[in-house]
Amino acid sequence: MVTVKSVERSAMECETEHFLMAQRQLDEIAGEMGLDLELHERLRYPKRSLIVTIPVRMDDGTVETFTGYRVHHDITLGPAKGGIRFHPDVNLGEVSGLAMLMTWKCALMGLPYGGAKGGVRCDTQRLSLGELERLTRRYTSEIINMIGPDKDIPAPDMYTNEQTMAWIMDTYSINVGHTVPSVVTGKPVSIGGSLGRNEATGRGVSYCARRAVSHFRIESTPPTVVIQGFGNVGSVTAKLLHEKGYKIIVISDVYGGLYNQNGLDIPRLLAYVSEMGRVADFAGGKAIANAELLTLPCDVLIPAALGNVIHSGNVDQLRTKIVVEAANGPTSPEADLKLFERGVFVVPDILANAGGVTVSYFEWVQGLMHLFWTEQEVNDRLEEIMGRACDQVFEMSSKTGLRTRMAALRIGISRLAEAKKLRGLYP
Repeated sequence: MVTVKSVERSAMECETEHFLMAQRQLDEIAGEMGLDLELHERLRYPKRSLIVTIPVRMDDGTVETFTGYRVHHDITLGPAKGGIRFHPDVNLGEVSGLAMLMTWKCALMGLPYGGAKGGVRCDTQRLSLGELERLTRRYTSEIINMIGPDKDIPAPDMYTNEQTMAWIMDTYSINVGHTVPSVVTGKPVSIGGSLGRNEATGRGVSYCARRAVSHFRIESTPPTVVIQGFGNVGSVTAKLLHEKGYKIIVISDVYGGLYNQNGLDIPRLLAYVSEMGRVADFAGGKAIANAELLTLPCDVLIPAALGNVIHSGNVDQLRTKIVVEAANGPTSPEADLKLFERGVFVVPDILANAGGVTVSYFEWVQGLMHLFWTEQEVNDRLEEIMGRACDQVFEMSSKTGLRTRMAALRIGISRLAEAKKLRGLYP
């Protein structure tokens, strides 16, 4: 009885908003492109999922138990690839949906990877550094049979970082008896990480924003930008677009936002946030609520925080020409359709935030070859791949009349479908 209840609970836990949205996107493009029904059904669910119990001895001597996940959606094109997030709301459905999006993202970018995702349900704000290390190492030991440089290569995600990856690499290496730098990406440069990895996602977002402005023929001089979120991705995007002459009129974080119609002084703001830890009270702008900033007139809106921030309740109030999705799943399916009908140009998440996984691929390759590139080489290769992917998606959308999200999915899923057809079905 216990086993049956556990299975039923796992199945129910998978049917969350994140997972159902990913399935819905697949279903829509599968019908549009006439995808084989048997293949369509196989792609609607993960290849394998693991739920683990993680007991951790806390600093006060007590033992607290956490829940962890690792999901492989598909591995047809190569080993699984995807981040690990530590967050109180992590669940099987969220991780499964994000793993599916990683499959499409890697295929779209032409990377030899399948899609994966992992996470631990925890609040990092209430854990000490020692507790985080013990949690990470125990989680790694629980999923160790799923990961490896030829099986599944984790990377940082929400509330994890290069230190987390260093602990995972060390735990894995100890268990196999030799050092394996290529088991993770996003690790410190001193132990095999790649130059340019920390800025990669934000750099990719900035490339896509500039490409979209050029494609959409925005005539504003300079183009105005609103960025929701000022973590690693949002801050790097702001810095790079500011350097290219774009006017960043709004920046926000979890505590609120700042608005300056004449443009924020991004270098000063970066220095202020580095010291104070938040954008609030910065003297160069006036306070604005996160909900309000989405509706301000601008040329480019960049949601770089949480998912589902653009939805049926606010999409009609958006006054932007371009949306560049730096976050995962920031636009609901209903809102995505309305934006398309209104002529708002959307750069979808599987394209816009693919800079991270692309440079993770570079890091993996460098680790396997034991040959490392300069930061300029990494950035040049990233810009080339991101630019090519943008051109392919924009061209597909123009040629077929598909929304850019569906165009991106069509390119990625078509490549995956071809590979599955060539490999056949075993046995």
